[in-house]
Amino acid sequence: MEYAVRHGASQRATGFGHNGREPPDVSRRPSCPISQKESRMSNEYAFEVVASNVRFGPGVTREIGMDLADMGVRRVMVLTDPVMAKLKPVAMVLESLESEKIDFTVFNRVRVEPTDGSFKEAIAAAQEGEYDGFVAVGGGSVIDTAKAANLYSTYPADFLDYVNAPIGKGKPVPGPLKPLIAVPTTAGTGSETTGVAIFDLVELHAKTGIAQRRLKPTLGLIDPDNTRTMPPLVAASTGLDVFVHALESYTTMPYHDRPRPERPIMRPAYQGCNPISDLWSAEAIRIGAEYLPRAVEDPDDDEARANMLLAASYAGVGFGNAGLHLPHGMSYPVSGMVRDYHPPGYEIDKPMVPHGMSVVLNAPAAFRFTGPACPQRHLKAAEMMGVDISRAKDEDAGDILSDRLIEYMQRLNIPNGLSAVGYTNDDIPALVEGTLPQHRVTKLSPRPAAAEDLAGIFEESMVIW
Repeated sequence: MEYAVRHGASQRATGFGHNGREPPDVSRRPSCPISQKESRMSNEYAFEVVASNVRFGPGVTREIGMDLADMGVRRVMVLTDPVMAKLKPVAMVLESLESEKIDFTVFNRVRVEPTDGSFKEAIAAAQEGEYDGFVAVGGGSVIDTAKAANLYSTYPADFLDYVNAPIGKGKPVPGPLKPLIAVPTTAGTGSETTGVAIFDLVELHAKTGIAQRRLKPTLGLIDPDNTRTMPPLVAASTGLDVFVHALESYTTMPYHDRPRPERPIMRPAYQGCNPISDLWSAEAIRIGAEYLPRAVEDPDDDEARANMLLAASYAGVGFGNAGLHLPHGMSYPVSGMVRDYHPPGYEIDKPMVPHGMSVVLNAPAAFRFTGPACPQRHLKAAEMMGVDISRAKDEDAGDILSDRLIEYMQRLNIPNGLSAVGYTNDDIPALVEGTLPQHRVTKLSPRPAAAEDLAGIFEESMVIW
């Protein structure tokens, strides 16, 4: 599943994008159109789609040693977290490496919901080891940490050099990285398909990240056998992350409403919706709607677990190229400012709001806000989640999508709003301040959100139902 498409715009289609603060007059056509817009040469005219190679199937984890040997890799850093290090997926990886006589060192100190400090610890280990390849076995936190270790050990730099602007300098990666094989053990982030690595910047109490196409793993081994150990809330949180990844990427602003970069290398990974990302995002929504409740409620449902892993990768291709918007941008301070919430099922010794949970808690209010900007896209997303929209009105689009998402949250026992994870209205100014620097995602919202808009969404998210 590998693409490198620079698609010039069609002469025929018209855009549904906006100019200015007010929601646009939106065409009934729900797909993301291709538009040339010759009169607006300062705007983007192309989109580029890149995704990792992936291999799917029960037991494919055992092939990792042969893959690395065929790549000519002889010494690898295996990254995982303290819990996963004791479980079968890591054992299978190490056995496969040994069978191919590949030298390895296990780094098992990856932090769930990584910080700049935990990234730097892994980077230092990678720089000392002189590895010619990397293996990540775990969820998105592990895979993202491996991406950072690969990047900074290959092209050493000040830590903020590659971090997204305006928090960091957002410098492009100078060249190709070393081989990285990702073995996901959760069905959520889709990190095995993206060039994005997310972390908490402790000093700012907010999440940020590195978004560069060259960070994407060389290969993702998607093995349904590796998700059997997920507790119910972990499965629910990561699965809802799949949903919201797909919903956000499907409803981002169109790629041609973004400013055109000065050079192709400056074209961001997150470009806005485009015809190819739409295909992957839409299919992820459909699969998640059918299989997420089954995967959470019955860990032995092999069909459901396998399909949720596929949905995570599909959503990863979608959002890895289209981008995300308000729910993710607003989730970062929710995760970063947590005080005393300890989610059941997570073996951690610190307060944490899991990433997928922090995203979905803001999502219903956010989609109500963005609904007027592209109602047909919100309605189409709701239809893919099983809603009959035959009599739906455009003005109700945000409510319809939000209400359907809330039904899933209730069924999966997600906490009822930000207040249930320790926040109050007194925290709203700080939550807004933590969201404002997240330009990488918030600027892709189909409806611009000023500070007062964000404050209203956070307030509405305190208690959801």
